[in-house]
Amino acid sequence: MMLRVHTQTAGSMLTAQQVDNNIVRVALQTAAAVMGGTQSLHTNSRDEALALPTEASVQVALRTQQIVAYESGLADVVDPLGGSYYVEAMTNAIYDEAMAYIKKIDEMGGAVVAIEKGYIQKEIQESAYKWQMEVESGLRTIVGVNKFQVEEEAPKDLLRVDASVGANQSKKTQAVRANRDQAAVDKALADLKAGAADESVNLMPLILAALKHMLLWVKFVMYCAKYSVNTKLIPHYNIG
Repeated sequence: MMLRVHTQTAGSMLTAQQVDNNIVRVALQTAAAVMGGTQSLHTNSRDEALALPTEASVQVALRTQQIVAYESGLADVVDPLGGSYYVEAMTNAIYDEAMAYIKKIDEMGGAVVAIEKGYIQKEIQESAYKWQMEVESGLRTIVGVNKFQVEEEAPKDLLRVDASVGANQSKKTQAVRANRDQAAVDKALADLKAGAADESVNLMPLILAALKHMLLWVKFVMYCAKYSVNTKLIPHYNIG
């Protein structure tokens, strides 16, 4: 099986306490992703637990990738962990657990049914609760959060987005809605709905037609969810 893999470091692991520690966390995750054979990688910035990243933080995240790529030597070997019993065992365990989930969801009638029954939300909530209880009890150590804490000043130099940005974007959106051909949009949506009801129909031309008529992306995704159109492989069109 041929597969292209994109990896993003774990935003959920970034802490608001001692934010410089996040640089180390991201570096470790970056190295792990490269050793795992990723072909595309996004590194989170140190201050994303507090706000959108500053330009300086973004540069550190980029340099993390570059140091791993050009200085560590990890990218010079196709599979630096090849043959590792621990890695192979963990990979098999993840595979088995993932397939067990997939089988259970299939037996329920698929992902949509599982969501409607609240199963997927329940599993996510229970996993998050278990993690948090481990942190609060001290069973799981998060450096700077439940161990090795220090007194810190309030964070400084965070990126603050001016409120005018939202106002300007709202004006652009309103202008798109006011000036587009609404009849064409309605027809494109009707065609997409009809196509989604027929498994033999290639939806991509219908999707592109809807987007070309300036259907706003958010409304498009909501519409697809309503009529069970799969949007996973659709490119993100920035329209309005």
